[in-house]
Amino acid sequence: MLDALRGFVFDLDGCVWQGERLNPGAAETLAALHRAGRGIAYLTNNSRARGADVGAKLRRLGVTPSEPALTPLEILGDVVRERWSRSRVLVMGAPELAAVVREAGHALVDVKAWREATVVAVGNDFDLTYERLTVAARAAAAGAPVVTPNVDPRLPLEDGDFLPGCGAIVAAVCVAAGVQPIVVGKPEPPLFRMALARLGLRPHETAMVGDSVTSDVAGGRAVGMPTVLYAPEGAPPDAADVVVRSFAELARLAGVAA
Repeated sequence: MLDALRGFVFDLDGCVWQGERLNPGAAETLAALHRAGRGIAYLTNNSRARGADVGAKLRRLGVTPSEPALTPLEILGDVVRERWSRSRVLVMGAPELAAVVREAGHALVDVKAWREATVVAVGNDFDLTYERLTVAARAAAAGAPVVTPNVDPRLPLEDGDFLPGCGAIVAAVCVAAGVQPIVVGKPEPPLFRMALARLGLRPHETAMVGDSVTSDVAGGRAVGMPTVLYAPEGAPPDAADVVVRSFAELARLAGVAA
């Protein structure tokens, strides 16, 4: 099955890398796919980085991306503008999230003026305080829709460690406010479709490879892509169209020599 595909879209956190370390065999398999003429794109739910930032990390870890990586920050500001016009946005997240909101033409709302917010944008917030959590929840409860790059509960790191993910913070805001978030990144379709457009391939020609059933597999299936679950510890065979325990196994099934 995989040896007949023309392209592969790879998740990054937890799949290609863990924290600052490539997963075993990732660099070799990616290089082998590239040599074989397969299209490769990278798609991450990172709420603190743009495509250029992610590309720089790939190069630092020894992978030369053929296409810029896609992150939800590429489209979040545009999604807000398309759905609610130019808005007054309370941002709970990284400076990069605030920057894309501002660049899309929206006004940023200070925490002291949370009542003026018409939209709440929530990302992974390493400067989280109880005050910021409180005003975000209050603004959402007052009617400002909550927009987020993702609802992934964990950010995987080296050696099995993790940080609380964007989804953990979004859950706190939304549970307190009694609302549901609007998700921009995976598993929603837009980023998958953008990756396919950049590769110039159709969904059935391109596999989505990732480590999350709820994000990567569900999103890939929703747009008609074959799915590959990277699961070093194993997983039920029906968790995805193909389950691999290593990048070496992925290379073998794809018909390339890593």
